[in-house]
Amino acid sequence: MQKPYQYIPPKPPMWFNLLWPGIFGGFLGFLTATGQKNLMFTYSIIGTLVFILLTYISIKIIKVKSYSSFFCALVLLVNSLFFFGLTYSVMLALIGWYIGRISLWLSSGNYRTSLPPYATSIEVFWFYAFRFICGLIFLFLIAPILIVFPLSFNVEPYFSFTEGMLKFSNEAYSLRWYKDILYNGMVAPQAIEGWWSDLWANAQWIRSIRNSFIIGIFSTLIATSIGTLAAIGLSRSEMPYRRPIMALLISPMVVPLVIIASGLFFFFSDVGIAKTYIGVIIAHAVLGTPYVIITVTATLVGFDKSLTRAAGSLGSGPVNTFFKIQMPLILPGVISGALFAFITSFDEVVVVLQLADVRQRTIPRQMFSGIREQISPTILAVATILVIISIILLTVVELLRRRSERLRGITN
Repeated sequence: MQKPYQYIPPKPPMWFNLLWPGIFGGFLGFLTATGQKNLMFTYSIIGTLVFILLTYISIKIIKVKSYSSFFCALVLLVNSLFFFGLTYSVMLALIGWYIGRISLWLSSGNYRTSLPPYATSIEVFWFYAFRFICGLIFLFLIAPILIVFPLSFNVEPYFSFTEGMLKFSNEAYSLRWYKDILYNGMVAPQAIEGWWSDLWANAQWIRSIRNSFIIGIFSTLIATSIGTLAAIGLSRSEMPYRRPIMALLISPMVVPLVIIASGLFFFFSDVGIAKTYIGVIIAHAVLGTPYVIITVTATLVGFDKSLTRAAGSLGSGPVNTFFKIQMPLILPGVISGALFAFITSFDEVVVVLQLADVRQRTIPRQMFSGIREQISPTILAVATILVIISIILLTVVELLRRRSERLRGITN
């Protein structure tokens, strides 16, 4: 049953429905030629015709999104298996699934529901063109990361796509470099007895991973403790010289890392903690503290200070009020700042180059050495793992940010 006064967009003509899938199919065919000039035009024509045909069948015959998606995915999967192999066929099947849905979305006119009824065709076009341009910019920014992913599965010791990879041949892909993360540096990788101790003590990448987590965790604890207390103190109106102190505390974000690393090296050399775990941990805590301060300060903006005054009037001490009243409400911001501090420590290389010894070599330092001393695609495998870890941590930060806003009543 239609809701009263619900806007029902007009259905576009058939040529409009076939135009956009056809353009996309032609572009996909062009990419499928993988640089072979004699096949580019042919594949573009075939891709255009195939996608136009699938769109027409979906609109005129099937008319149901789920069935249409399944039909398009199955057709592209079965036909591409005979020409391009399993990997590319799966990718085409996913594309076909979305083409089946988009075809019916276009034909129904629902693409206009996000715009007011009086929007002209040019305004509708610009609405989606603007989003398409933003998508291209986003793709341009993450393209280097996207290229690293498939290259890390290269069976050959190259930093470029081989002919087999471009043809999506199964033999061209391998987990060889991910296994090398474990075996590189081990005395007897195939041994059964003492394998774990050999891995833990001698594997270069495992030692770097261990150092990164040890340094990252302890520096995060220090940065979170100092940053949280500093943010709470600076949030109080009676705090003198708040702005100069804030500028001083967040200066590590502004001052170039080379200058900070050089200053810390000379200072730590005088006090005897250069080239030690303690020195690297303190240095990373200095770099991570500003992120905690900024994040917790942003959380305290929406904090109701009358809660702490009410707790004090009822006999609660400052420590008890902090842990029972204030900390639970600002906890999402504290955790977000801690995650930012951990990411800063986990990815930092400039300070480690100057302050760390061979024993404190972290993952970024090991990657830097690998590029200079022994070029190996193992670096790509490690980079892929680091990107995945960063994505997970940033996702957690975003979820915590939204939870913090809900607790402060900013969003529903």
